[in-house]
Amino acid sequence: MKFAQRLEAQKSIHWLTVGRLIEAKEAEGVKVIRLASGDPDLPTPPAVVEALRQAALDTTYHRYPFSFRTALREAIAAWYRQRFGVELDPETEVHPLAGSQAGIGDLGLAVMESGAAALVTDPAYGSYARATEFAGGQVYRLPLGEENGYLPDLSAIPTEVLAQTRLLWLNYPHNPTGAVAPLYFFEEVVAFAREHQILVCHDNAYADVTYDGYVAPSFLAVEGAKDVAVELNTLSKAFNMAGWRVGMAVGNAAAVAALAQVDFNSSMGLFGPAQVAAIEALRGDLSWMAGRNLIYQERRDILVEGLRAIGLAAPYPKATLYVWARLPPSYSDSLAFSRMVLEQTGVWLTSGAFFGQAGEGYVRATVTVPTDTLREAMERLQRLKL
Repeated sequence: MKFAQRLEAQKSIHWLTVGRLIEAKEAEGVKVIRLASGDPDLPTPPAVVEALRQAALDTTYHRYPFSFRTALREAIAAWYRQRFGVELDPETEVHPLAGSQAGIGDLGLAVMESGAAALVTDPAYGSYARATEFAGGQVYRLPLGEENGYLPDLSAIPTEVLAQTRLLWLNYPHNPTGAVAPLYFFEEVVAFAREHQILVCHDNAYADVTYDGYVAPSFLAVEGAKDVAVELNTLSKAFNMAGWRVGMAVGNAAAVAALAQVDFNSSMGLFGPAQVAAIEALRGDLSWMAGRNLIYQERRDILVEGLRAIGLAAPYPKATLYVWARLPPSYSDSLAFSRMVLEQTGVWLTSGAFFGQAGEGYVRATVTVPTDTLREAMERLQRLKL
């Protein structure tokens, strides 16, 4: 059998290596603590679970999703108005998704093709580059660093690259660094995208996982943003619903329609009870999020203090589920460092190189493990012989 060549570029050697390393350590009888994935460990709100339970008994939702209509689009638009001050037309500027991950792949296929380029920050969540390459496009990386607050320098992009560029992927609050972007930067991006006729895709997955009073904005809150941008969002992080697979693409009507066309080619739509549950989540009392974020903030502080105690430079992020930490001066290979930590302590820290060349020299750790487990992980790190 023969398969498409595009699959070769999608193989993640990093995660294959990581899986083997962790399995080998666990085969020694060590319970590995994985500080790797941004998979919320806290439960979905009970009212949302109950909404799904009741909807599952309604035979209306036992049929294909195209045979009925819920108020999910309207609920998304209302939530964007309430949460971000952004007005959306539910019919033309909102498209529900099976999680924002689906939207990344759909948009890549809707926009990219051979000869086209996309701008991807470095470091970044790996799916932006993979979606670009899977659709036949070329990736041009925009280096980010501590010195510029992990914001890209758009003025440094070569003219010949801009001539081929169709898409700019952005993500603030930022995975993996936890950096946040000021509104003036978004304003600059809107002007840049309009000048060069580039579509912006802003992944806003972490807008509601914030600390120390920080309130993350929507990219679409900037004047003129809907002329050039589509924003992806998800209930995964904000509502502890990662396994429910409900997200959204909102913004520019033409971009939303193009993305939806790809989605319709491979999907029948979202499971009806999941839609009903999502409506309950978006319309319900959101005050519980503050308490959830305080739990995450406590874990963030445990992580930062524990990583600093072994010589890593770890700032306190204002948002996301991650702490991004620079290795001690005597270390430069992040994968080698992660392997050493695993071997000596049974704790896995994600190597920064997984997120791009500019991530080399860093590691990322997540707050999505129980607090007691996280404390145990930090205690184990004290065994390191650096």
